[in-house]
Amino acid sequence: MAFSQSVRKGQIPVKCGLCETDRPIKWKCLECDLLLCNHCKKVRLRGNTAKDHRIIDIKEIGLYGEDFANIPCQDHAGQYACLYCKTCESLLCPSCVAKIHKKHDLTEIQERYAVKFDKLKKGQSKIQRKRKTIVSKKEQLNQLLSSENYKYNQVKEDVLKHEKSVKEAVERHFKELRDKLDQNHNSVSNTIKSDLNAVSVLLKQADNKNNEVQEFIKISDASKFFTEVNNLEKSIDIQMPQPRSNYGSLPNFIPGEITQSNIGVLEFDENLSYEPHVYLEINKEYQTEFEAVTFVSSSIDQTFWISSGGMGLVQKVKLEGNKLKVISSYNMRVYGMAVTKTNNLLLCHEESRLQEVISHTDKLTDTVYNMSPFHPTAVHITSDNKVLIGGVNKVFPRQGRRVVILMNENGDHERVYEHDQHKQPLFSYPLRITSTSNGNIHVVDDVSGDRGRVVVLGQGGDIINIYTGDTEINIPFKPRGIVTTPRDNVIVTDINTHTLHILNNAGILVTYYKTSDINIVLPSSLAFTPTGQLYIGCLTPKRSQAKDAKIYQVTISLC
Repeated sequence: MAFSQSVRKGQIPVKCGLCETDRPIKWKCLECDLLLCNHCKKVRLRGNTAKDHRIIDIKEIGLYGEDFANIPCQDHAGQYACLYCKTCESLLCPSCVAKIHKKHDLTEIQERYAVKFDKLKKGQSKIQRKRKTIVSKKEQLNQLLSSENYKYNQVKEDVLKHEKSVKEAVERHFKELRDKLDQNHNSVSNTIKSDLNAVSVLLKQADNKNNEVQEFIKISDASKFFTEVNNLEKSIDIQMPQPRSNYGSLPNFIPGEITQSNIGVLEFDENLSYEPHVYLEINKEYQTEFEAVTFVSSSIDQTFWISSGGMGLVQKVKLEGNKLKVISSYNMRVYGMAVTKTNNLLLCHEESRLQEVISHTDKLTDTVYNMSPFHPTAVHITSDNKVLIGGVNKVFPRQGRRVVILMNENGDHERVYEHDQHKQPLFSYPLRITSTSNGNIHVVDDVSGDRGRVVVLGQGGDIINIYTGDTEINIPFKPRGIVTTPRDNVIVTDINTHTLHILNNAGILVTYYKTSDINIVLPSSLAFTPTGQLYIGCLTPKRSQAKDAKIYQVTISLC
């Protein structure tokens, strides 16, 4: 027992009993009474005498040996316990056995000790698993609260902006709207905070119980152990939280005409829920001549632009039945593409200036969008017809400057997104871009080639959120395609796990869908048609030599 105490206190340096090196002590041979490192344990267990050596983890020292031979009997003075009665759950001396327990189910003390010890360890593991679930629920509640607070600020800002545009005579109505919004916000927030407090209490209880069991496991006094273990076993379970299935959500503000009778109303979304569900159904499947459909964009004339990205092919196609009809084709490496409001196609290629395919002639030409001195890596057209372009240093793409630049229709640089408020780079390698109706910018940022994230910025450049995936789905997170839905959510493809991550416009996870469940693997690119139809472009497996990457037309719904 002196050794276990010295290990805990760290007062005496102990060496391996065989090699006498500074290797960490991990084991003890009960027969030889030697402390062993991992290397010497293996040596000790070799040969014909291995069965004669009983080696235990040093953490179990005190659970074996002479301690069990010196446990005083509680009923007979001067005698020591020699057996354990499983029928009565008590320690027995020879007199106990002879007088009462002769026909009971008896076992060795050491064996029963090991059973009890194992049961406590399993109980502790159960507590830790439940604690993990509680922590997860707490994180979900914090996300819900964060999302609602952000939405509250956005809605309140909309209300205030609209309020400024009306005459003084309608201020009373705006006050009523603000009061109603505050009332709803307080109601939702208080409900979530109440559940958060309840979950925090349970979390604290779980930690206390876990610590109690951990301290109990350290008991080296077998008599004390058996005296108290039964009571501890009875109280080892903990209560799990019972969260609400959903929470009332804040209303949106819908502006009306500036008249006293129709200023605007608060419109409610669906209630917040722990478990929103997404449904996906394949309508049609198309086979391409690509190894990978890296990009897909929809045009207003019901044609599509598809590209194999860095593999060097861009095609304009039309869907005819279950087949793709190629209308035009271009041999060029592209790193991003987007269809403009005039139905032209913008392309990021190997030059600093973006190129454009004119829709009615299919002619390739230069544009006013110049990223010099950067190499363009991504492009997106906003709802107000401005252009967001990602760019990196041409020579050192992951070490030099990395930016997203907002340009107007004349190619003027209106804003450069490069650093956060602490002057640190916002991006490692901006790979894809989309935006939502409230002006938030979502950038797929490739961190290391096999790991990425989604950086969400406000119009002013402030970081609203950084989404790095979810441990429940899988890690590492490798996002590729990104698109904004008609309802202003954001869908991100994860090719590592064949998953669609659905985020709200603040970049917080709403739910996810495993596309592999319906046999869509390696989803890479996304596009919505003007009518709201979703298309998913996929990659072929790495080892496949076939050029038959698929595009799927799917119906998606979120409820």
